[in-house]
Amino acid sequence: MIITPSILTANFCELGNTMDEAIAAGIDWIHLDVMDGNWVVNRTITFGPALIKSIRDRVGSEIFVDCHLMVTNAEENWEQYVDAGVDLVIFHVEAVEDIQGLIDNLHARGCQAGAVLNPATDASTILPYLPSLDLVLVMSVVPGKGGQSFMSEMEEKTRTFRAAIDAQIDAGGRTTKLMIDGGVKAHNVAQVADWGVEVAVVGSGLINDKGTIAENLAEIHTALGA
Repeated sequence: MIITPSILTANFCELGNTMDEAIAAGIDWIHLDVMDGNWVVNRTITFGPALIKSIRDRVGSEIFVDCHLMVTNAEENWEQYVDAGVDLVIFHVEAVEDIQGLIDNLHARGCQAGAVLNPATDASTILPYLPSLDLVLVMSVVPGKGGQSFMSEMEEKTRTFRAAIDAQIDAGGRTTKLMIDGGVKAHNVAQVADWGVEVAVVGSGLINDKGTIAENLAEIHTALGA
């Protein structure tokens, strides 16, 4: 399983050092949560293309960088994030009218396309677009709402995507990755691995004041091995 840190739990004054620490620990995928203050329930504003470009410049081209757009206008401003240097744009299906059009636009710019759905959104919303998607992200918390626990009831939805992706690959189609985000830590990472998740976004379970990123990552890897 690929473990990718969400930088929202980092000290932004030390963000460059945090990126260096993560890469030194073996991280090769960075997950960036973009909130515009409108779409998420707590009206949080995080960061935009300027900071993402700085992160891209800091980590170099060998590190995979995605951005999770929790915004109301992904169809209008996606190109700013591609220009900033992300490898993958993940958009919310609930906030996009022309899903296939956005996927096609991203691919035309040489950027991977990912779709994410809220816990309350049915898997059927994304399944028709699976052959074109490079990644599907299942949220195991409500985006933007702090202090939530991991929602184990997302198992059925996650396994639905796993089965559909496997069938697609078996038929010679795209190797779409399956990601999960929200409340994933060492104590439940093996559980989501069993569901068929390939990429897990980890925030406070990886970047915290209880241990270094390397120590926390080692704990997660131990849990996966067990």
